[in-house]
Amino acid sequence: QMQLVESGGGLVQAGGSLRLSCAASGSTFPSYVMGWFRQAPGKEREFVAAINRSGSSRTYADSVKGRFTISRDNAKNTVYLQMNSLKPEDTAVYYCAAAGAGVITKKVDYWGQGTQVTVSS
Repeated sequence: QMQLVESGGGLVQAGGSLRLSCAASGSTFPSYVMGWFRQAPGKEREFVAAINRSGSSRTYADSVKGRFTISRDNAKNTVYLQMNSLKPEDTAVYYCAAAGAGVITKKVDYWGQGTQVTVSS
């Protein structure tokens, strides 16, 4: 059983930056592919970014590529999402996710509770 707790959400002006953190419980954190998803009101939950177990490979949605950076610190059981050049369309609840096997965009084993990110224009 893994528990994921997001933090760092809030209100920011367009063009600003925000860093989200996701703290995971347990010692098996390095065994999981980690990712971030987001869901805006009235829209489907969408994939944002993922990082492999060692942190050597990253994948991003086209909408955030070049602006967002996912990273992880396995010694601290934490995954981060650095968000730069934020746009109003980035406004959503952001969810941390963990996948022990397979493709994280297809199967997520654990979800965080979500943290609200609001970007004003």
